[in-house]
Amino acid sequence: MFEQRKALYADLENRRSSKVITYITGDRPGLETQIHEEVFDYFASHLDAIGVTEKISLILYTRGGNTLAAWSLVNLIRQFCNELELIVPSKCHSSGTIMSLGADRIIMTKQATLGPIDPSLNTPLNPAIDGAPPQVRYPVSVEAVKGYMEFIASSGVKNESEVAKLLLDLSQKVHPLVLGQMHRSRSQIQMLAKRLLQYQVKDETAVERIISFLCSDSGSHDYTINRREAADLGLIIEKPNDDLYLLINSIYKDFKDEMQLGQAFDPEQALGQNAIADYEFRRAIVESSAHGCYYFSTCGNLNRVQQQAQLLQGFPPGVQLPPGFQMPVGGNVINDNRTFEGWRFTQ
Repeated sequence: MFEQRKALYADLENRRSSKVITYITGDRPGLETQIHEEVFDYFASHLDAIGVTEKISLILYTRGGNTLAAWSLVNLIRQFCNELELIVPSKCHSSGTIMSLGADRIIMTKQATLGPIDPSLNTPLNPAIDGAPPQVRYPVSVEAVKGYMEFIASSGVKNESEVAKLLLDLSQKVHPLVLGQMHRSRSQIQMLAKRLLQYQVKDETAVERIISFLCSDSGSHDYTINRREAADLGLIIEKPNDDLYLLINSIYKDFKDEMQLGQAFDPEQALGQNAIADYEFRRAIVESSAHGCYYFSTCGNLNRVQQQAQLLQGFPPGVQLPPGFQMPVGGNVINDNRTFEGWRFTQ
């Protein structure tokens, strides 16, 4: 809990001669959150309370999110400090990695990982998923489309009409406006990465090598980069000593337990022997000792109904089901009723 972490933050600030801000976006299955521009004002409140200072340590745990939000957050923080270090206790992927590029150094634990920064687009024009709700769409990877284009080029197809047919087939699967946006997104992500890396890497050749690897050469958006590989790429990586590692890990374990990261939400387990149970899940956190804790919370209640279970059909694996769905459990139906979802604050 935040009260327990405040003492750990004070210890970390003393060790690093800095001010600490923590940003966590949860990845609990079915309750995921992402880096989003809505936290911009919360960061501003923390930074106003801290004031302009020599050094800020940002603890970041995320699987990614909005690219421009990540860019804006790094630039906002850097207005309040001369030196920014980013502490990665575990996962810092996609847009989280973009944020790490804007730091002067990245402190990575032995289990910490960065990831590729090739963006995926999620728009109403994306391909629909058969059987899923209308608002659920396949994400389209910029590098996947680039790979398709490279496949065409390397397949030996040279006849213009055949190439045109393959491109037409692609445009029938992925809306042309999405394809256009993907081209712009790829150029934009490379530009942002290059501008952020100026704080860490001065050699132009090294900058191009890092961007190339993070954008495409890693081969998959799911590829993970440990601290040794990150250092080999040319990023400024600091390995914490034993005492610092234990402190960072204590902070990580505390918010991991509070947010139940990695634990799928099991309504049957939450209910136990009860017919009705209330719940509250903290899904994202922005906090500092100077200003308190903003947290994104989902509240609701579960109730078990003794009736024939309704089968959920046509939902592909990994698709998040909408609030209020009915889940079949042992012949019963458990109704999930959301009563609140939004940001709250505590000191």
